[in-house]
Amino acid sequence: MVIKLNFPSFNMKVKTEGGQTKVFDPIRRKYVALTPEERVRQHVVNFLVVTKGYPMGLLRVEKKVTVNSLPQRADIIAYNKQGNALLVVECKSYTTELTQQVYQQAARYNTTLKAPFLLVTNGLKHFCSKIDFEKKTSTPLETIPKFEEICQASS
Repeated sequence: MVIKLNFPSFNMKVKTEGGQTKVFDPIRRKYVALTPEERVRQHVVNFLVVTKGYPMGLLRVEKKVTVNSLPQRADIIAYNKQGNALLVVECKSYTTELTQQVYQQAARYNTTLKAPFLLVTNGLKHFCSKIDFEKKTSTPLETIPKFEEICQASS
C-alpha cells in the first residue's frame, strides 16, 4: 500500500532497472533509487516548482555542504538569482518522526548556508520557519512561502 503524502500528487517518471524501481529527478537530471525518502524529496521538488513558483534552475538536490569540516548533503536548497541560499529543506521518510534532532540537522547545514528559511518534512507533516541570524531566533510559519515571498522577505 502506498502512503498518501500531504503534497499534491503528480506523475513521477519511474522505471525498473535491475529489479530496482527508480525515479527521474528533474534537478539532478538522472534516475535515482525510489526510496521512501526520495519519494518525499521528489514531492517537495514538484510542490516547490509547480505550486510555490520556485524556478527549477535555482534548486539543488543532495547538495554537498561542509559543516564543521565534515562533508554533508542537504536534501534540497533553493537559491535566489544572486546565488544566495533562501531555503534549506530536510526530507525524511514518511515513516520517520520529525523530532527536534531532525530540525537540528537542517539547522546545522544552515550554519554554513545562512538561508533565511528552513523546511523539515516527512511528507505527512511539514515544519517551516524563518531564521533570524542576528537575533538567533526561529519563527514557525503557517505555510511554506512562495518563491516571490521568500525573495522579498530575504532582501
